[in-house]
Amino acid sequence: MTATPRRLTLALAVLLAAGAVVAGSREDVRADDAVRVVRQIQSIPEASIPDRLLDDAKAIVVVPDTIKAGFMLGGRRGLGLMATKAADGSWTNPVFVKLAGASFGLQAGVQSADVILVFRSERGLDNLVNGKITLGADAGVAAGPVGRNAAAATDGALKAEIWSWSRARGLFAGVALDGAVLSIDNGANRTAYGSGVTPRMIFEGRAPQAPSSAIVAFRDALEEATAAARYARRGAAAPAAPAEPTPAAASVQPLDAGNPATTTPLPPATKP
Repeated sequence: MTATPRRLTLALAVLLAAGAVVAGSREDVRADDAVRVVRQIQSIPEASIPDRLLDDAKAIVVVPDTIKAGFMLGGRRGLGLMATKAADGSWTNPVFVKLAGASFGLQAGVQSADVILVFRSERGLDNLVNGKITLGADAGVAAGPVGRNAAAATDGALKAEIWSWSRARGLFAGVALDGAVLSIDNGANRTAYGSGVTPRMIFEGRAPQAPSSAIVAFRDALEEATAAARYARRGAAAPAAPAEPTPAAASVQPLDAGNPATTTPLPPATKP
């Protein structure tokens, strides 16, 4: 091989390596943004996902910065991550997903918003793992209630397979996403986990390539959030412990004349 082809080969290898680094960086940025959304929302109890829904979730999708695009007709698109809950209650490594559709119901005039979906059923989840789902058609979707104690007020209406929320301009609220299409981002998954990977391989921990620390951090953020929700639910259901008597109250006991055990004996009389 002459010097010139050798240089071209080397230059091509450098460009490919640089492209891989850039691509991997893009996936890490998406993961970092998703972690930020989870932690910011759950840090405000009165404006967060209810503990019951979070604790019982089968899967969670976080799509940061869903962008409004187009003119007149309009549309939305966003890139995010989804993790599922394993049989032991822990969260799996996440897969990358895409959300797109017509102008579904985000706040009027908002150009960008964070979107969260909580799957309560494995039926819609199975369809998504196999490719994509249309919210409202392939799986029922409803605007989610807000606040950690809000689930108690929705017990009679928890029939939707997916609950959805959005956050824009500092406000977190349920959002209608009927007609939006949620699909697997196979290109991003290949970059993050290796060639030939499938969503099931990622969920089962069989991906040919280990995920970056940024991607693992998304899983850890969900672990923290659901552990807090589980603790809060159990704490609220636990009966209140009886109050311990104060030392002063314990030291003053009334005498019971009919009970010798509680009667203080008199000292023996002395002879004159």
